Amino acid sequence: MDELESLTRDLVAIPSHDDETAVGDRIEGWLREHTDARVVRDDAPGGGNVIARRTIGPESPSGNASPADERDDGAPASLALVGHHDVVAPADDQLADDGESYVVSESDGRLHGRGTADMTGALAAMLLAFRDVDERRGSGGSRNPANSGEAAGELVFASFTGEEAGGVGARHAIDAGFAPDYAVVGEGSTGYSAPGTVDVAVAHKGRRGSRLDVAGTAAHASEPESGENAVYRACDAVDVVRELSAPETEVLGHALAGSLAVTGIDGGSAWNVVPDACEVTVDERTVSGERAPLARAADLPGVEWVVEQDLPPMACDDAAYADAVEASLGDVQEAAPEQVVKPHATDAGWLADAGTTCVVVGPAEPGEAHTDAESVSLDALRTCRDAYRDVAETWL
Repeated sequence: MDELESLTRDLVAIPSHDDETAVGDRIEGWLREHTDARVVRDDAPGGGNVIARRTIGPESPSGNASPADERDDGAPASLALVGHHDVVAPADDQLADDGESYVVSESDGRLHGRGTADMTGALAAMLLAFRDVDERRGSGGSRNPANSGEAAGELVFASFTGEEAGGVGARHAIDAGFAPDYAVVGEGSTGYSAPGTVDVAVAHKGRRGSRLDVAGTAAHASEPESGENAVYRACDAVDVVRELSAPETEVLGHALAGSLAVTGIDGGSAWNVVPDACEVTVDERTVSGERAPLARAADLPGVEWVVEQDLPPMACDDAAYADAVEASLGDVQEAAPEQVVKPHATDAGWLADAGTTCVVVGPAEPGEAHTDAESVSLDALRTCRDAYRDVAETWL
């Protein structure tokens, strides 16, 4: 068993669906034991984010002063390897007999267990890459066209809490000033272009979940004209939604389309009562740029539009960076990677919304996350570990 598999098993076994404190402790302890990075544990809900920093580049002394205020040559000051250490609740057979730790097993070159794909495996790969980057190699063979190779850059490792709860940890860190220039987010990007190939996702959709609260006036069903039927009003509001078009965009030559769907309607209290209230739920997948004008539905009498969740989309805004990450992936695996787009929101959306240029690179394949049979390919994990290190050494 190699170090990557061992560390992945260690992290995956630690429960983190209700409280991420224990796995955060393990990540923090590993960083302090195996690196000389400056490690910070903040007070984000769920047990705290773990953020570590080290300086990379030919003129950078060992030590960990941030160069962010020293860069005036247009080159990126910092690149972050970003993940999260919370998971969704495990299935019964993903829990060990003690009812506390998670079961981890290996078969056919894959690790099985809650969090292996989303995304504890990627965290292990990032930790090893963060440790093993050659701090003096930084500018040798740089793929960053803006980097003269004469200044230091900062490499950051960040593992957030609460990604599965809407980016709680990422938002907490951003509010506290977390602002890397570039980031690789370790969510799944494997198997999009071809089975087993680790690709680079240059964009993903966001999600805006909202509802239409519709009010009417109750009446006896034998005299419906004496009331205002909230369900009828809700149907009128649904018709408005059906006529709206979801925005589309293009990211580095890749088309990305949003979507809009009514996913639920609830109204009425009895068979003989004209309903005075009805609720319509709407799922909207967003892309960078304009949103669907759902507020139009609220122009109808008795209709109020309420946004319950708004996870931002991500679109990489630097083609050279995307190309460099793709080149790193090409250097460390036999298959040729491609630039792809993802349908799912990640913490990359929050970072991009705050000004960080992001891509997504991770070992999880479509359909693995959150499943009762969740697993990850050990080969994909190794590819990601090597790619994370190569990106840091060639971009910074």
